[in-house]
Amino acid sequence: QVQLVESGGGLVQAGDSLRLSCTASGRTFSNYAMGWFRHIPGKEYEFLAAINWNGGTTLYGDFVKGRSTISRDNAKNTVYLVMKSLKSEDTAVYYCAARSPGHTAIPTTSLYDYWGQGTQVTVSS
Repeated sequence: QVQLVESGGGLVQAGDSLRLSCTASGRTFSNYAMGWFRHIPGKEYEFLAAINWNGGTTLYGDFVKGRSTISRDNAKNTVYLVMKSLKSEDTAVYYCAARSPGHTAIPTTSLYDYWGQGTQVTVSS
């Protein structure tokens, strides 16, 4: 089992950029495809981005496509999400998640097996 801890959230201004980090512990990080999601109260979880074990494949959701970049550093057991041109509607709790080893990066929330506790991002206009 892998444990995930997100960081990098906080209060930012509209138009700013933000880098979220997710650090894993407990198992070999490079075995896991990773994803970023967010949750706004009253709404479904939204897929943001995913990356396969070696960073060779990345996927992006419509909400952030063109203004976000997912990357990973397996030596640091960390996956990152950089978001640019933040808007007030980006205000949410942001989560990273991992799929069990042997699975690929996909945009389906329910197929991620391990989740962090989330980090709040608030975008002020």
